[in-house]
Amino acid sequence: MLLNAYSIIITLGWVVTTVYVLLMSRKIIYLKDVAITPSLPEPSVAIIIAVKDEEAEVETALNSVLKLDYSNCKIIVINDRSTDRTPQILQRIAEANPALSIITIKDLPQGWLGKNHALYQGYLASSQEWLLFTDADIMYNPKALKKAIHYALTNKLDHLAALPEITSRSSLFVSVMNTFAILLETRLQSWNVSKPRSKASIGIGAFNLVKRTAYEKAGTHTVISLRPDDDLKLGERIKHAGLRQNVVYGEKEISLQWYTSLQEFVNGLMKNTFSVSNYNLLLAFASAIGILLAVVLPIPVLLFQGQNGISLASVIIVFQVLLMLYKRGIHGKWWHVLMIPFAGLVLMYIIIKSAILTLQQGGIYWRNSFYSLEELKKQR
Repeated sequence: MLLNAYSIIITLGWVVTTVYVLLMSRKIIYLKDVAITPSLPEPSVAIIIAVKDEEAEVETALNSVLKLDYSNCKIIVINDRSTDRTPQILQRIAEANPALSIITIKDLPQGWLGKNHALYQGYLASSQEWLLFTDADIMYNPKALKKAIHYALTNKLDHLAALPEITSRSSLFVSVMNTFAILLETRLQSWNVSKPRSKASIGIGAFNLVKRTAYEKAGTHTVISLRPDDDLKLGERIKHAGLRQNVVYGEKEISLQWYTSLQEFVNGLMKNTFSVSNYNLLLAFASAIGILLAVVLPIPVLLFQGQNGISLASVIIVFQVLLMLYKRGIHGKWWHVLMIPFAGLVLMYIIIKSAILTLQQGGIYWRNSFYSLEELKKQR
């Protein structure tokens, strides 16, 4: 009886959720579709990039930033204690491009994560009206910033986040990433962040464009100095400050080759996932159980229930295929549906392992520095 109830509820859940996500995601526009008017003003923008040991990608990414078609911007790169060839590469690029300013950090103050401190130093070194916090591996189309500023000004925004187009050489990673992207957007309710009365908020480390006054009103990085999920928390604080926020899909304009393999993806998320649960073990396990029930188990359980279960499983699979093929913001393929239960298992593993590892260590290692759990919990 209980199993039958689960089967019906989970089937209805997937049908309703699929229709809801497909419809709601259409409210989010593509940055590439933003039209630029000739009379567009270009307010001053500081592009702030924190860099640590990025010798493999930083030159290519910075070259794309330097080619941005935007006349009123300053590029500030903060070299955060790099130990590889990053400083030499930055120096060479700066010598050929006067628009590029480099700040070198040799020591990290107490109470700061390295990236958060670096971004804050970039803010202190700037005076521009707008701040673009971005990463050292993001590739830009020349018109991306101009389109983003135009969209922000036209819609009277204080903060615009952009979801970058994710590229990878690993088909396995892409298939898992698409499930991750759908779950993340559903959890964040990204299509509701523009509504003033909604609690939904968003921040994207790859592209957080924020007015200087809004950043200051939200408290700057000083109030999230120890948050590994600083991008999400910055967006949350901006929204809670009563400021106007929205998000766009960055396809064709902003891209990121995030990870080259599934193993890199797992290792990359391991160090900061527990922070999303505010270092609460019960919340972390509740998230993992939710993924187990909603993502991992439905198809396997239904397939073992005979003809009725197979029929319900077929309904779910049809709607999952629709979700993968027609959800805006991703490039899903029909066979990615077959990977959904596996992707759920991977995410469960990351959530549980991150929580256990953090508790065992008594904290996290971030950019070669250790932060105690007691210290991290101060900013929950």
